Parts: sequence; C-alpha cells; structure tokens
Amino acid sequence: MLIFDAHLDISMNAVEWNRDLTQSIDHVRDREMGKTDYLDRGKGVLTLEEMRKGEIGLCIATQIARYVAPENALPGWHSPEIAWSITQAQLAWYRVMEEQGQMLQITSAEQLNAHAELWKNTDDRSELPIGYVLSLEGADSIITPAYLERAYEYGLRAIGPAHYGPGRYSPGTGSEGGLEAPARELLQEMERLGIVMDCTHLTDEAFWEALEIYSGPVWASHQNCRALVPHQRQFSDEQLKALIERKAVIGMAFDAWMMHPGWQRGVTQPYTAGVNLARIVEHVDHICQLAGNTEHVGIGSDLDGGFGREQCPYDMETIADLQSLVGTLAQRGYSPEDVEAIMHGNWIRRLSEIWS
Repeated sequence: MLIFDAHLDISMNAVEWNRDLTQSIDHVRDREMGKTDYLDRGKGVLTLEEMRKGEIGLCIATQIARYVAPENALPGWHSPEIAWSITQAQLAWYRVMEEQGQMLQITSAEQLNAHAELWKNTDDRSELPIGYVLSLEGADSIITPAYLERAYEYGLRAIGPAHYGPGRYSPGTGSEGGLEAPARELLQEMERLGIVMDCTHLTDEAFWEALEIYSGPVWASHQNCRALVPHQRQFSDEQLKALIERKAVIGMAFDAWMMHPGWQRGVTQPYTAGVNLARIVEHVDHICQLAGNTEHVGIGSDLDGGFGREQCPYDMETIADLQSLVGTLAQRGYSPEDVEAIMHGNWIRRLSEIWS
C-alpha cells in the first residue's frame, strides 16, 4: 500500500550527516562504522531505495537549521544568516535529486493526486521518483518574515515555528513560555501566503497563542499522545481536540522514546522495553477515539531524525518496515478503507483541501 510519511529530515541526513541516500542502506551504514560524532552512526534506517521498498512514495521533507544564542548549549548555528544558508544547501540537494529523477517536488493538488495515482498504478516502483512537499522544521533560519515570500517561491509549503529549546520565533521542546515577539508577523505572513503551520514541538503556551493568531491550515506532522507517554513533547487531549476541530491530521512518530513512557535516552533499549511497531497503534487508537473517526491520524515517522535503530521499534530494520502497519491495523479491526486513510489517504485529502 502507498504510504505518505509526513515528516522526514531527508536533506539533513544528506547535507549534515553526509549520507549518500542514493546508495543502499548497507553502503551508508558501512561508511559510518567507527564514527562517533552522532549516536546513530552506522544505525540509519532511511535511504531512497528503502523508501521505495516500503512504498513510501509521498512525504513531507524538511529543511532544518537551528540558531543558537551564546548561552544555548544545543547544537546549532551562530547566526540566522548562517542557518538560512544551511537550509539553502539542503534545498540544493533536493534540486539535484529532482534533476536525477530521484525525487519530485509537489506544490499543488493536481501534482499530488497525479503522483499518488502513479504510485498506486505502477507495478515496478524501483525507478519512480519520491514525491515530496517541502517543510521547514523550526523557523530560526527565516532571517525576517520578509524572507517567507522567496521561500514560498522555491516551494516551501509548511513551517513549524518551534523545534528544540529556545527559538527566535517560539520556544520548543524542553523549553517553556509563549511565542516570541516576531512570531505574530511570521504567522500573519504565513497565513497570507497559504503556508501551513505545523504545531509540532510548540510549548503549551505557544501552541494556544499560535492557534489564536493564525487562522490558516494547521497540522502536527510528527506528534504522539501525552495521555500515553507523559512528556511536554507530546500533545494533551485538549491540544489534540483543538487540532481536530481545525481539520488537522496528526502524524504518528516512531521515535521509541515517544512511544514508551519513562524512556531514558542511551539507557533504555527498544527490545527490553517491548517497543515494537505495533505500539504505535495505541496512539492511533487514542486519536481516533478523540475524533470519533479515522480522519485525523496518519504517519509522520521522523525516522533518522537524529536517531537510528538504537531508538526505533525493535522490529524495524529500515523505514521499509512501516509497510507492516497495514496488516497490524487490519488485525486491530480497522477496515480496509480506514487503513488506507491512515497510511496515506488522510494526508492526501487534507493537502488537496488546503491547496484547493
């Protein structure tokens, strides 16, 4: 079955992790053996080949570059201008992938639905391009809101104002407080241009403030349920209901610490904690119960978003294993129509509505 994955940091893996994602997963892992600069070296699960094997023909792919002030200990870039330049390097990588026929940027409902039909009706998908919608995770690299217009021109269609820690427009995961002063102009310009607001990573205060200011389309690309995994990173039932009321789709993230309460990074192991792919269905069920239907949940895996197999479900060797969810959802009683909606239909429907 076709899969639409709503959150993949593909260009970050290529440009910053220096991974040649046009090669096999074994090739990428072998080239990283012995490296220790990132915890997931040699443990990645994403290449373009593995996406095709898993029939992940559509995705929301990111640009990402955090600005860090002198007192901020998180990794990042020392000026917004440097952060912007990193996102442009990431954009250049996507453009080369397009030139080679590896990927295809999608910016309209017509393109989206035509690409979905191509993937559904082609038997051999090994040569098909992977369609991607461009998103920005964390708005730090937007030097001023005036830069949004040029970003829209090169295809940016969604922005998450926050990421981890303090941000120029909004604090995010691990921080507290509401939106920063420049956020109002950013959100207003996003709404004018029709850029979707991705609520993922917003603090509770910033979440409610942003929904008050921004009247355009919203979603949560990779966001699980706080009722099941208590942590600020997840959304409360009240937040999930507010997103549902705004017609949002919420993408389930497969970072194991977001699937298992009490996870300790670098200590807890997926197998000993019993974190398998089926665990995500608990979060799917929870959102469907809140909504009263299956229309507001999808996939937003975040695979290789700064972690690899050490923090993936233990029965996941590569991203291609997302395909096993089709059978798991069916076994849990989801109808074929509901399974299709969760695996790709909800994201395609919502994007088509927004772009129409």
